[in-house]
Amino acid sequence: MGGCCPPFRAAVCLAVAGLACLACGIAMIVLVPRIVREQVVKNVRLEPNGMAFELWKDIPVPFYFSVYLFEVLNPDDILRGEKPVVNQRGPYVYREYRVKENITFHENDTLSFLEYRQFHFKADMSNGSESDYIVVPNMLVMGAAVMLEDLPFPVKLTISSTFALFGQKAFMNLTVDQILWGYDNPLVDFLNSIKPGMIPFKGKFGLLADFNNSNTGLFRVYTGVGDISRAHMIDTWNGLKEVSYWNSDQCNMINGTSGELWPPFRTPSTPLEFYSPDACRSLTLIYNQTREFKNIPTYRYLAPTTMFANGTDYPPNEGFCPCLQSGIQNVSSCRLNAPVFLSHPHFFNADPALLEAVGGLHPNKEEHELFLDLHPMTGIPMQCSIKLQLNIFTKQVPGILQTGRVKPVVLPLIWFAESGEVEGSILHDFYISLVLIPAVMGYAQYCLVALGGLLFIVAAFLGLKSKRDAQKMIPQMPNSWNDPFQPSDTAPLLQETSNTIHHAALSAT
Repeated sequence: MGGCCPPFRAAVCLAVAGLACLACGIAMIVLVPRIVREQVVKNVRLEPNGMAFELWKDIPVPFYFSVYLFEVLNPDDILRGEKPVVNQRGPYVYREYRVKENITFHENDTLSFLEYRQFHFKADMSNGSESDYIVVPNMLVMGAAVMLEDLPFPVKLTISSTFALFGQKAFMNLTVDQILWGYDNPLVDFLNSIKPGMIPFKGKFGLLADFNNSNTGLFRVYTGVGDISRAHMIDTWNGLKEVSYWNSDQCNMINGTSGELWPPFRTPSTPLEFYSPDACRSLTLIYNQTREFKNIPTYRYLAPTTMFANGTDYPPNEGFCPCLQSGIQNVSSCRLNAPVFLSHPHFFNADPALLEAVGGLHPNKEEHELFLDLHPMTGIPMQCSIKLQLNIFTKQVPGILQTGRVKPVVLPLIWFAESGEVEGSILHDFYISLVLIPAVMGYAQYCLVALGGLLFIVAAFLGLKSKRDAQKMIPQMPNSWNDPFQPSDTAPLLQETSNTIHHAALSAT
């Protein structure tokens, strides 16, 4: 009996170990997702001195602002009514720095802030210098001509004479620095002296003059402390729940976040929304595919083809009209009524008529499609490239002699890509804490369950083997009923009696 104890004891030990592994594995399956979720919630909500707050306050991700300008190759031909031809110049790359100031926490789980932007030219990343000269449309002349089209003819002649007096023509040859960040224009000072505030610039006029060293408005966003599903969502912008630029309540809504972070635990069915002060509206990106960014799982979001569609092709956009072709959006209502339009670069995803009206444009998906790659568990972008194009609508305006015989056309001015990606120690820490450790724990929990099951199988095998070995060691008793030839004490007597009967039978015969 003693020989069967070691296998039996081994089976018991393995069964106990298997039960422990199963219990640990099942406990991890139940608890690990909850623990990971709690850590994510803790790390993404905005609290004073919290990790997320410090990263949000001083974003460690380098952002780059790449600008491409469209050089007009045939300005004289355009004034004679011919098709414009442009040539893309650049990129002229700037390192973009973002600084948040006036950060204030409020009682309703919100905080408010102003974000200032600064741009520093990166010559080593650029294709050209800020001193490059480029021929571009004169925004003041061509824009004002369309804006003043309905004035009496004599008034327009007077304005045209004023343009001529200050040497203003339909096209200008300026440096990149002047085009983007401003140049001294005596016409601006003259117009503001007649009617103060008529043009909201002091001396310098440039396409991006109000970008540098300026803020994007007062955002008030939810911290996520009370409700993590509302983390980073906008409560108000400049004290407003909605803007008044557009012609419908839906178009005036301020939706989503400020465009830096989103609530965690995203699903593909939920679009990304953010309010863009530069576009004067909320923008929506939709899920495209699941990808990886440097081994980190991400969702890629793209702009829908309806983003800049006109009201005819996409009725919900009717509030952004008056509209021209699909693919461009009229933003004159928030740009001093100047005939300015937004689009994707090179009229990507726009009505072909826009592309046919201007020579030198070559839209393609790889270069001109905006995208954002988001880590769905945390709502943190891993990389993004937001690309937009600024255009001006030009035409001949009788009385404004500088417009010549220009045909109605949407002429591209510049397009830019605002790009950034997580890198360095931030990327490493993010990968370790939010990808590697949860993955290891995920594998460990199923390995423990599998190991527990295997130990139970081995324990059962050893238990059966121990039982069989024990049965073999028990002595077996003879069974004479089943075996007639089994030896016994009576066998000789039976044989002798049989022989006696046999001899008696022989004698009788």
